[in-house]
Amino acid sequence: MKLPSVDDVLDAFVIPGFSKIGYAVRSRASDWKPLDSYSLRDKTVVVTGHTSGIGFATAVALRAMGASLYLVGRDEQRSNEAADRIRESAPGGAGSSSSSASSVTVGVADMGELSQVRELAERIAASGTRVDVLVHNAGALLKQRARTSWGEDQIVASQVVGPHLLTSLLLPMLRDTHGRVITVSSGGMYPVGLPYLAGDRSLAMPDAAYDGTKQYAIAKRAQVTLNEMWAAREPQVHFHAMHPGWADTPGVASSIPGFRKVMLPVLRSSAEGADTVAWLAADDLAGTTSGRFWCDRHVRPIHKLPATKKRDTPEARELLWNWVERGAQTLA
Repeated sequence: MKLPSVDDVLDAFVIPGFSKIGYAVRSRASDWKPLDSYSLRDKTVVVTGHTSGIGFATAVALRAMGASLYLVGRDEQRSNEAADRIRESAPGGAGSSSSSASSVTVGVADMGELSQVRELAERIAASGTRVDVLVHNAGALLKQRARTSWGEDQIVASQVVGPHLLTSLLLPMLRDTHGRVITVSSGGMYPVGLPYLAGDRSLAMPDAAYDGTKQYAIAKRAQVTLNEMWAAREPQVHFHAMHPGWADTPGVASSIPGFRKVMLPVLRSSAEGADTVAWLAADDLAGTTSGRFWCDRHVRPIHKLPATKKRDTPEARELLWNWVERGAQTLA
């Protein structure tokens, strides 16, 4: 009988696996290549939610590898200020020269507002740039319910429907480059099963039962499921979802301060949480696989509980896909 590896043990016990302990142990493996050994020169990566936390750290890492960046944020001033800091972090990118320096472009759009997502895709296409990688990172855990201009829950809209629409609109460009779509999900989805969206049911919780943490987990579960479904439908493009573990980000500090206070000694840095995103954008393995769920550069199961696995049926998946498709076309 094969004995479990250290990595398997870390993953089975959530606290060490999700914390900086897991990252510290795994990153010392002999096959762990440093990010600065990769080059993304002549590649363009679209990153949503780049102004802080995992998104900012991802953009910094990609810039250091030489990628040109198209950064998407909903606040123009914050987006431009973050872009300036990213430019300063690695001027010109890895191995750049005056003739090959990578570029950093900012596009302003709220990923929960579908008209803005559509306009963003049109601007990217009109720019003539290529799209090699699309990183879906935008979205926050909101304590109080907020809704979009079209009436959808903000968490669901910005983390499920908007990203689905942007992926759909950029598919021709991604097919041309045999590109990659990377979704930053969360291990917080593990306790939540896939909703059964028959009839008029929605991913959005009823107002009377709203809980921001659970709503966030539902959205993250949907992201991981849709990642697998995209991979089955679009073989020319490589789809990956990942979770960053528990990282000390501004989002964590504002949305779950009690958790941060207790877990701060073992929380990862944003750069450690973002490592797998940048690795998936650059490593050859991510260009030969699709539909996987990753953490710390290893494939992870999408279920840890029998109850959530039982709810993950073909019918529930198809209902989810159809529900998101209808939502993404609301303002078509």
